[in-house]
Amino acid sequence: MLECTIPDSSELRGWRRSTHSGPESGSCVEVLDHHPSGVPVRDSKSPHGPALVIPPAGWSSFVAAVKAGRFSA
Repeated sequence: MLECTIPDSSELRGWRRSTHSGPESGSCVEVLDHHPSGVPVRDSKSPHGPALVIPPAGWSSFVAAVKAGRFSA
């Protein structure tokens, strides 16, 4: 599997926060849609930090597993 990271994710525009994150939540994940390499994911508390780019098929599998309740809170 090829791992791809973006060292400074602040250079990209259009990040959206998880719908499960509240406005004052301490642990938030942001994703960026329509990136040519896959789905970049970053920690919202570190907007200048790195983003991990997940291949589209892997992201779809992850989202499906979350929706199916395969992960505990």
